[in-house]
Amino acid sequence: MSKLKLIVGLGNPGRIYQRTRHNLGFWVVTELAKKNGLRFIRSLRLKSFVVSGKLGEQPVVMAMPATFMNASGLAVSRLVKKTKIDLKDLLVVCDDINLQLGSLRLRPSGSDGGHNGLKSIIESLAGKNFARLRLGIAGPKKSKDTVDFVLSEFAKEERAAVSSQIERAGDCCANWVREGIVKTMDKFNKG
Repeated sequence: MSKLKLIVGLGNPGRIYQRTRHNLGFWVVTELAKKNGLRFIRSLRLKSFVVSGKLGEQPVVMAMPATFMNASGLAVSRLVKKTKIDLKDLLVVCDDINLQLGSLRLRPSGSDGGHNGLKSIIESLAGKNFARLRLGIAGPKKSKDTVDFVLSEFAKEERAAVSSQIERAGDCCANWVREGIVKTMDKFNKG
């Protein structure tokens, strides 16, 4: 029997944040769910929007925390406890200001890299041995504050690159579910 996998896309809840750079994780899991005919429902107990189903033959739970980014760990720790998965079966999808716009970087574990959502998750799980898929949003120019930057929308000229990035990130998540971290890193960590 296939092991259950958990994919969590990070972002901030609420219409005001819906189209911001910081919500790329939400966009990826939403697109992946839509492609596979799955619909999210809100779980107050899990503090998340959650969907369970299959990607191919592989059972999967996907979630978007209903907490704010800095408190993502609360939702993720509840999801991990509820699904009873090992941390190696968790993939967190988030934005990264240190990567070029449009790029993807999949890692089996690591630090928070200055990302408050990852920091919260690492603290709540008391461990960092879970996979993370970082999506480059190309950090702010020196004149712009990081917080303002991640909470801003993509410029019109960036949208094509972002759309392609979301598609590739969804494919990366599906590949991780089917083939595991090593093969998926070999396939998607290019460029």
